[in-house]
Amino acid sequence: MYQVKGKWALITGAARGIGYLTAKFMAEQGCNLILHSRDLAHTEKVFKEVQALGVHAHAVAADLNDLSQVERMLKEIDDLGVPVDIVLNNAGLQIAYRTDYLQTPVSDYEISFRVNTIAPAMICYHFLPGMMARGSGRILNTTSGIALDVCQAGYSASKAALDKITIDLGSKVQGTDVLINLTDPGWCRTDLGGPHAPNAPESAIPGIVVGVFVDDKKSGRFLGAQHFTGMTLEEAVKKAESEFDSPYPS
Repeated sequence: MYQVKGKWALITGAARGIGYLTAKFMAEQGCNLILHSRDLAHTEKVFKEVQALGVHAHAVAADLNDLSQVERMLKEIDDLGVPVDIVLNNAGLQIAYRTDYLQTPVSDYEISFRVNTIAPAMICYHFLPGMMARGSGRILNTTSGIALDVCQAGYSASKAALDKITIDLGSKVQGTDVLINLTDPGWCRTDLGGPHAPNAPESAIPGIVVGVFVDDKKSGRFLGAQHFTGMTLEEAVKKAESEFDSPYPS
């Protein structure tokens, strides 16, 4: 199992929901954290809580809809002088549910793609070279299982594009100790999922991070968190490695 103790992980959208739970879980494993949110005030709570668990932490802020802010955030992280060995692109935005879907505005696509596709792609491209040079690293991009729902077209299309980017990048590191995979918390009762979702946010742990801990040199997989609900981390890793294969020709 991949060891994260003492390593540095960037978690986007770490202030609440699945990102908050992910940050707490990773800190419990001894992983140092760079916590992203739109505003530093949003991460004050989780920042204090992970530090109390004995790990180092930094907080950074950027509106992922403003790509110039993403660039500034990446420079700020570089200036910390720490190797980012783990990237958890958790942050995402669902703009609206368009019942009158044939009137879906162009802005739904523009904003969705900036936040859900372009910003995480920028983050991948920024940190992947260092991981490849060091010969080790993990990237997990959060996707969505939404399908055949034209009322959320901008959101679902942006996530499908992120899937494509992830799988294509994964083909370039397949067989190495740099792993790039997809995760999905499932429909959970978060600010994004809403109060009527069937799953508690806690059901996404440990599955939402199992792609960090797998150690089998396989990328491009969809490791949906709900497949691992109720398991220990060790059980989840074993299941992921034995039942979920890469999509590339052998």
